[in-house]
Amino acid sequence: MKIKAGVAGTGSMGRNHARVYSMLEDVELTAIYDQDLSRAEKVAAEYGCKAVSSLEELAEHAQAISVAVPTVVHREVGCKLMQLGCDVLMEKPIANSLDDAKALIETSVSEDRILQVGHIERFNPVMRSLEQRLNKPKFIEAHRLSPFPNRSMDIGVVLDVMIHDLEIILHLVKSPVSSIDAVGVNVLTHREDIANARIRFENGCVANVTASRISPEKMRKLRVFQDDCYLSLDYQEQSGEMYWKEGMQIMKNEVEIEKDEPLKLELASFVDCAAKGETPAVTGQHGAEALSVALEITNLIAQANQA
Repeated sequence: MKIKAGVAGTGSMGRNHARVYSMLEDVELTAIYDQDLSRAEKVAAEYGCKAVSSLEELAEHAQAISVAVPTVVHREVGCKLMQLGCDVLMEKPIANSLDDAKALIETSVSEDRILQVGHIERFNPVMRSLEQRLNKPKFIEAHRLSPFPNRSMDIGVVLDVMIHDLEIILHLVKSPVSSIDAVGVNVLTHREDIANARIRFENGCVANVTASRISPEKMRKLRVFQDDCYLSLDYQEQSGEMYWKEGMQIMKNEVEIEKDEPLKLELASFVDCAAKGETPAVTGQHGAEALSVALEITNLIAQANQA
C-alpha cells in the first residue's frame, strides 16, 4: 500500500519535494498546500495532485508531509500538522529559536509523530564514505559557497547554508562544543551573507567552517583529518579522495561513491520511517543541536558587528 505524502509550502524547496514525491515508488503525492492557493494549484497541476486551502485539509489527504514554509512559522505549521496526526519532515533549520525547536520536539513526543529535519547532506552518498572511514577526526575544514539565491531572506547565511555543515560536523565529532570564534559580513542583506566560524570541541577536534551566499562560484567541500588518513570530499560532485602515509610517502586513492540524488534518498528514508514508525536518521534533537551552534555563531557575529 502506498503511503500518502503532501507538501506545505510551494517555494523552490517545496516544489522540489513535490517533484521527488511524485517520482518515488510506494508513495502517492496527494496534496499541496500554500497560503497562496493559486501557487498551490500550479504545483499540484504540474505533479498530478490536489491543491488544498488549509492545513486541516492537507492532513486529511496525507500522512507524511514535508514542511517547506518560512522558518518563522515552522513551529506553528509543524506542531499543527503533528497534532492533526501527520508525520513531518521539517526543512532546515528546524526553527528560528531554541524555544520553537523544543516545542516541535515535545509535540512530536506527545503526539507520537515522526519529526525529521531536512539536513539533506546526511543523505548525500559521500557521507557513507565518511562514516565508514572515520573514527576520530582531529581537524575538519568545510566550505559551502554559492551565488546569491534570492530566497531565505528571513535568515542569514549561517542558518541558511552553514547549518548543513554544522550538523554534519556534530554528527562526525560526537563531542560537546567547548568554544566558538566567528566573524561575518552583511553585503546584500541586513543579515550576514558571508561567515566563518572556528569551533573547538572538548575532545580536541577543531572545525573551521566557511559559508557564503555571495560567491561567483559554487563549492560544497569537506576535508577531514585524523591520525591515519585525510579525506577530501566534494558534496556537489559526489566525489572524494583519501590520503594516507606509508613510510615517508603520501598515498592517494579515489573514494568510490555510488552517486544518487540526496533529496530522493532523504524523502525515501522519511516515508519509510513514517510507514514503519521508525526513528529518522536526523531527528528533531539533531536539528536542535545544530540550531544551537548556529544561533551562537550568529550571536557572536552580531555582537562583533555592533562593537
